[in-house]
Amino acid sequence: MSKIFDKCGGAANLRTPALTIKRCPECGEEVELFSDDTEVVCKKCGFTIYNDIESCIQWCKYAKECVGEELYNKLKKKD
Repeated sequence: MSKIFDKCGGAANLRTPALTIKRCPECGEEVELFSDDTEVVCKKCGFTIYNDIESCIQWCKYAKECVGEELYNKLKKKD
């Protein structure tokens, strides 16, 4: 499991990271994905499932530092 910054800087502003249950697109297994995870690996088949970082780009004060200026600017332009 990979974390943004190894620990999301914006997660300190949250009391508890939000949990989302996603389905692995490879095997259909349920996978737990927390809001401060950038990715998780399916325990059943090993497929990597990525978190939707676009949402935290919009509100997190650490976003530019976390994802880098180029990706940050690209995602902010989608607004």
